[in-house]
Amino acid sequence: MPLRPGLIAVLAIVGTAACGASAAPGAGSPTSNEPARTPATTAVSPTATPDPEPQGPITIAFAGDVHFESQLRPRLDDPATALAPIAPQLSSADLTVVNLETSIGTGGTREPKRFTFQAPPQAFDALAAAGVDVVTMANNHGVDFGAGGLADTLAAIPEAPLSVVGIGADEDAAFAPALHEVGGTTIAVIGASSADDPTADPTAQWAAGDGTPGIAVATPPARLVDEVRAASGTADVVVVFMHWGVQGDRCPSTSQAATARALSDAGADVVVGSHAHVVQGTGMLGGTYVAYGLGNFVWYTSGSEAASTTGVLTLTVDGGRVVDETWAPARIRADGLPRFSTGAEADAALAAFAGQRACTDLEAL
Repeated sequence: MPLRPGLIAVLAIVGTAACGASAAPGAGSPTSNEPARTPATTAVSPTATPDPEPQGPITIAFAGDVHFESQLRPRLDDPATALAPIAPQLSSADLTVVNLETSIGTGGTREPKRFTFQAPPQAFDALAAAGVDVVTMANNHGVDFGAGGLADTLAAIPEAPLSVVGIGADEDAAFAPALHEVGGTTIAVIGASSADDPTADPTAQWAAGDGTPGIAVATPPARLVDEVRAASGTADVVVVFMHWGVQGDRCPSTSQAATARALSDAGADVVVGSHAHVVQGTGMLGGTYVAYGLGNFVWYTSGSEAASTTGVLTLTVDGGRVVDETWAPARIRADGLPRFSTGAEADAALAAFAGQRACTDLEAL
């Protein structure tokens, strides 16, 4: 399928590569004042030497868990407009990354678990059309339909109009970064899953291995740390999107904090995560910006107030360092899409977002 303008294919690795795409500029989020999306976004090979002189500030946006279950599924009948109501917020940054919490395809056998998610390949098209450039599939739903579903996913990725990380034909492919160049700045995005209780983690059996397809499982995180260290030598900005933490906990777990520290020490500039289904605290860990949990984002049930609280996090990066943050707060409604807050509602949401830092080991930016 044709790529959107401005971005060429990335990650040509063992047939599990994805294609990068840069969305057209959007209107920006309700609380956003970041600069407009840089028009020239290109991709670079994993071994390329980055431009030694980045050309100025860039913006990277992040959102949490996305799937297309239940009332969201009919939206994929028209991928180009499926996420149109939230496209302005997703497309306003130079690079946008989300967690795709589903298997991709139509085949396979449902795994014996309470919740199983699967979406057709049009999910990639819908996200790309809305302005998403990179998705991570390193999560506990990426292989919900077993080996057959995983084969479908891997077959769909080379045709996707965006980059897919955290899953692959083997361990090397699953941990490989997506590399995007924006305005002279090379950004590496890595996806991985790290369970608090490995013995109960359904992703463990689907960990990618030597010659074995699956997701990037970082329990223990040694392989992930090595990938971050290597990426920091070839990219100006290293981003790690983690699937981690304890579901329902607003505060990061001990293992989240330890993994964040290890990734920071290895050279990660940004570490973001999801899986808890609630928003967790953000801030600086030394020179690394950490957002422990971004909650749900495009989700089939609004559920409780905590589970429906969401938003888009936009970071401004200059000279390889995060220099500003913007949180556009939102609430997931009955149709499964977030509605962005304004006025007093936004003010209260922003105060609550800042307050989440209190139970973390992070400092204000």
